[in-house]
Amino acid sequence: MGRSHTVLYAAQSGGGAGSLTPILMIALLFGVMYFMMIRPQQKRRREAEAMQKALAPGDEVVTIGGLYGTVTGVDDDTVLLEVAPGVQTRYARPAIARVVNQAERTETTEPVAEDADAVKE
Repeated sequence: MGRSHTVLYAAQSGGGAGSLTPILMIALLFGVMYFMMIRPQQKRRREAEAMQKALAPGDEVVTIGGLYGTVTGVDDDTVLLEVAPGVQTRYARPAIARVVNQAERTETTEPVAEDADAVKE
């Protein structure tokens, strides 16, 4: 009988350390999934939102359906695309998958007031 009590005592004392291992494995698995799946997806979503906010007339884009077009107008939530000469369609901004060619953007480094002075001369 003494032997069976020793086995039970050993099983009970070893159970505490063994229950910590599965919790650590689950935490490690969650950490790996976060860095391998969730974080990269969030980064791609932020990049897509930035691209969609930066759309401007003249940009050549591809929709999520594979339709190529040129941006002719931009609203808060929609984009007007010219898909053929004289054919314009309206799409939601999230429907734009990527920009193929960006339009030439002219950025002035001089303030507007200086340009007005140059015109007067």
